[in-house]
Amino acid sequence: MSDKPITTSVTWDTIDVNYAGQRIDNYLMNKLKGLPKSRLYRLLRKGEIRVNKKRVKPDYRLEEGDILRIAPIKLEDKPAKAKPPQSLCDDLLSRILYEDQDLLIINKPSGLACHGGTGVEYGLIEALRQARPEDKFLDLAHRLDRGTSGCLIIGKNRTVLSQIHDLLRKGEVDKRYLALVHGQWPVHVSLVDVPLIKNQSQSGERMVMVDESGKPAKTRFHIAEKYRYHTLIGASLLTGRTHQIRVHAAHVGCPLVCDDKYGERRFDKKLPADWPKRLFLHATSINFISPASGKDILVNVPLEAELQGLLDRL
Repeated sequence: MSDKPITTSVTWDTIDVNYAGQRIDNYLMNKLKGLPKSRLYRLLRKGEIRVNKKRVKPDYRLEEGDILRIAPIKLEDKPAKAKPPQSLCDDLLSRILYEDQDLLIINKPSGLACHGGTGVEYGLIEALRQARPEDKFLDLAHRLDRGTSGCLIIGKNRTVLSQIHDLLRKGEVDKRYLALVHGQWPVHVSLVDVPLIKNQSQSGERMVMVDESGKPAKTRFHIAEKYRYHTLIGASLLTGRTHQIRVHAAHVGCPLVCDDKYGERRFDKKLPADWPKRLFLHATSINFISPASGKDILVNVPLEAELQGLLDRL
């Protein structure tokens, strides 16, 4: 493939309802792949990108019917990204649990990232967009860790996506999980209320830690089933911090089974040799009032056969 830059022609975009409300810099960063943000800001400042024939600032929020004029721009010719395999696309379509004209809820498989990024060529959202080309807009309303399976909301238009984000910020989305932890969960621990902070280890790995200077984080826990050396716990999030359930469980002294980031290898080594090395964390249900229709949406998805089979062996 040639490494010479590509020069685009003058393009005109008319903003539809799916992109109304989005900042113009975010819209253009997605449209003009490979364009450095500093250069984008320079193009806006010089008026080479205009909205309705006028210059706008990077924080301008697009409105339905806006007409963008984008002058010719040189872009680096980057290698094409790998496409999700058709088998994955087909599998995801079979995992849709609920759908209406504004959103869908999918049973995310373990081992699949929510989206592509550094070191990850594609994730669930890229595969779902490929599987559903007729949908002009599909985006994540929230995220699940790569190893976590279960209920995940996808917005089908920007308005509803923004409204679901508001529900999540207000704590009006009830998300429940099942997790298998090492050890006996303390009977008296039903609420973990300790702040969390994102940090970076010496190896450069992103970690979340309990720290008084962190953001508030609350998780309700209950014992679902006791085993000889393990406990199946239910968890519901009162806040939505990264890795919250995993870090809070480890803080109690009962790390999740096969958690390669916050777990205990000495405990995992005691598992049977053929035990799958996947995180035992599953988003079992999600409940909220649809901001578009006012409908009470409740979706449940039981443990997958693989996880249930593991419990039967304990």
